[in-house]
Amino acid sequence: MQNLFSGLWSVFPAPLRDQLQGYATGFWEVLPRLVLSVVFIVFIWLVIKAVQWTVPRALRRTGMRRSLVDVVMMLITVGLWLMAGLIAVTIAFPTITPGRALTALGIGGVAIGFAFKDVFENFLAGVLLLIREPFSVDDYIDCEGIEGQVERITIRDTHVRQTDGQLVVAPNAMFFKNPVTIRTSRDVRRTTVICGVAYGEDVDAAREVIENAVRNVNLVRDDVRDVEIFAQEFADSSINFEVTWWTGSRPIDIRQSRDHVVSAVKRALDEAGIEIPFPYRTMTFNEPLTVITKDENDTKD
Repeated sequence: MQNLFSGLWSVFPAPLRDQLQGYATGFWEVLPRLVLSVVFIVFIWLVIKAVQWTVPRALRRTGMRRSLVDVVMMLITVGLWLMAGLIAVTIAFPTITPGRALTALGIGGVAIGFAFKDVFENFLAGVLLLIREPFSVDDYIDCEGIEGQVERITIRDTHVRQTDGQLVVAPNAMFFKNPVTIRTSRDVRRTTVICGVAYGEDVDAAREVIENAVRNVNLVRDDVRDVEIFAQEFADSSINFEVTWWTGSRPIDIRQSRDHVVSAVKRALDEAGIEIPFPYRTMTFNEPLTVITKDENDTKD
């Protein structure tokens, strides 16, 4: 077997044999350092696991928000792996100093940054959203035509459940660069309906009836802000009142309170004998019209 190997080895040209022998010699020389580098990586992996188990619990005890804890842990993990990679390279290849490794990493990072610009943009936007937290999970938001409840905020994207049940997964950069309406930033929100009464009715009396009806609705938060009733305009068939009140900030709160208020106002106006008019039309003719009356006896056989 040894003779066969020697025969095959002698087939290669001398320069190639010298080069292969140099590779083998270099590999055996660097092998102990490679093993030590792998052992160091395994050690750092165990350290990161310990950090991921202990640090989040310690941060939550301080009252830090969960989203901010996730950002801190991500930065710690990335930092530890970056440091471990640089040290492992210098252990395996002593000629590569940390400065040279960082230089190579910087050049490569620029190339990767251009290639994955959108990915990094959404990543950084996600980090800033989690740190600043302009809105949080369970908030109802509206941004660029996307309206619904926030279900999840990740490093890359935000999950919004629309009121019709559909889930929209949008990139974080959209919420960071565009105006976002946060409908549940407060517990209450104002809503308005228009109510018209006939021209023949007493305006002050109608206003009082409408105001009492709105105040008696349970979903109206008149303890936060007062109910406001304003005569708004002279419409075609009625005097229109702008009826404004405060209620819960969720979309379902708005719809429910509007339903109860409209029902209560209609019922109160009916009981008070105040007319909510239909549109009236007055028709004029240039020529007199001939009116034909028909006798009741003419309809009998």
